[in-house]
Amino acid sequence: MPVFIFNAAVMWHRLILMDRDQSRYSDRRKGARAAPPLTTARLEEMALAYVARFATTGRKLQDYCLRKIRERGWTAEEPPVDLDALVARFVANGWIDDEQFAKAKTSSLLRQGYGKRRIAAVLDAAGVAKDDRAAFAPSRMRAAALRLARKRRFGPFGKEGHPPEDRKTREKQLAAMLRAGHDLESARTIINASDVATAQQWVEQMDLAEADITEGDQECLRSWNEDD
Repeated sequence: MPVFIFNAAVMWHRLILMDRDQSRYSDRRKGARAAPPLTTARLEEMALAYVARFATTGRKLQDYCLRKIRERGWTAEEPPVDLDALVARFVANGWIDDEQFAKAKTSSLLRQGYGKRRIAAVLDAAGVAKDDRAAFAPSRMRAAALRLARKRRFGPFGKEGHPPEDRKTREKQLAAMLRAGHDLESARTIINASDVATAQQWVEQMDLAEADITEGDQECLRSWNEDD
């Protein structure tokens, strides 16, 4: 039997098996019992389970509830739920705190090396109001930029121990820093630093002891010389 005929036969056989599997799955789904429409009590139970499992905000909780209502529908025996009141009650009970969420998320993103613009975009998506956000300390922004450069081996953190000589490589590194939310001046300073010590001094110039630098940031700075 020619090879191409044999391969065609094998492919056709596999398609038949896949079609059978999909049909069986569809039959099982049709026979599955549909979840009943939501009630106020059931939605609140689900909302409590959600906030117990995930760090969230009022906006994210409201989006979660709306998604569940779309999926399950709402009982005809009750009037539509007041989601604003539900979220307000969760906030009043301390189960949701947008300000604490913003602090925790900001610290987490800084530890990962993200900059101000990226952090602001994440908080915007979570629905955190400007009043619930802490100010960005310049020293922490510099430490985050340095952390990202070290993690990605940008600028003087590369194998050569100095900025890349190739212009295309420098431009790629600069673009990556900008995508991570850092400003152009900081990205250029880090990537063009003559060596690691110079890059580290750029951060230390902001006076780490008085600029709200976290203990983790200071520990990271102390460890750079040891690692490199």
